[in-house]
Amino acid sequence: MATCFVLSRLLFLLLTLSDSAVRVLGAGLGINYGQIANNLPSPSRVAVMLQSLNVSRLKLYDADPNVLLAFSNSNVEFIIGLGNEYLQDMTDPIKAQNWVQQHLQPHITQTKITCITVGNEVFMSNDTRLWSNLLPAMKMVYSTLVNLGLDKQVIVTSAHSFNIIGNSYPPSAGTFRQDLAEYIQAILNFHSQIKSPFLINAYPFFAYKDNPNQISLEYVLFQPNPGMTDPNTNLHYDNMLYAQVDAVYSAIKAMGHTDIEVMISETGWPSKGDPDEVGSTPENAALYHSNLLNRIQARQGTPAKPSVPIDIYVFALFNENLKPGPTSEKNYGLFYPDGTPVYNSGLQGYLPGIVYYSSASTINEWSIFSLVIFVMSVLKIT
Repeated sequence: MATCFVLSRLLFLLLTLSDSAVRVLGAGLGINYGQIANNLPSPSRVAVMLQSLNVSRLKLYDADPNVLLAFSNSNVEFIIGLGNEYLQDMTDPIKAQNWVQQHLQPHITQTKITCITVGNEVFMSNDTRLWSNLLPAMKMVYSTLVNLGLDKQVIVTSAHSFNIIGNSYPPSAGTFRQDLAEYIQAILNFHSQIKSPFLINAYPFFAYKDNPNQISLEYVLFQPNPGMTDPNTNLHYDNMLYAQVDAVYSAIKAMGHTDIEVMISETGWPSKGDPDEVGSTPENAALYHSNLLNRIQARQGTPAKPSVPIDIYVFALFNENLKPGPTSEKNYGLFYPDGTPVYNSGLQGYLPGIVYYSSASTINEWSIFSLVIFVMSVLKIT
């Protein structure tokens, strides 16, 4: 046990300090770590894998203590999630304080938690009570952080579907849906007040799937293509994702704000789908992600914000076999649960093996043999 523990900590040190272990393409990349599956590796193994990928930013959909504990004393920054089912409770100051004290405070001294997303794609629901509770919940969570002296360390925001955009073409004419205007306006005012980013889940795949005859596959996959020029600004776009981001910036500006950053909280491409999910292939997913990673590495901005590098969280780390919905929903992962890549995205990680020890309780540890082999490969002595 002691030998295994020492080797595991040694591996963390090597992955942090050794230049030969760094995957440059992982730098600046954020990844969504969804867990709607029954076959995923333990968080402690995922922690080693993420170190080998040089990925330093993870987004959760909850505040799973097992994940946060596994990444303690690492360099990984976390966005944690507060689900839609909690929104009504979060309008109550006592319940909001209890949530923060139970889910955030026990971990924040050891794990780098930098953001809480209050709700996810709330406006995709038809529940107008949920819509009405979103901003009060955001405000109450923020007030709780202020009272606990954590507001400078942890920001508050919410993640929205691109569906909240009523018009996105051309990008300079982007506007929010009229039925959401009063809600979005108040949320934007709050973002401006507390200086937190506006999060959008943007999937060019959806647009292509719905209109494969009108939308160029090359345009959505960041491949060479003629692109489009915005007639109002004369700005040229060679891919749909950047056009979507700038449409959000335009919609925000139309509501009187130019001081709010737009962050892409989800984007991705499925490697498999149903027959009517056109374009959902491993080849297209590989092109989308590898081309996107190259642009992240180059710290590109959009045509309307060229000096602001795009801030992106890719969806998702693993395929999730229990996700409801069409086949594509289960196949957005960069990796299979065993750690092998679903396709070549430019990221190559290492998921350590596992051995089980019998004691008062069963303890999952990394396989000594696989650790030694990997450490030797890192040091190039094999």
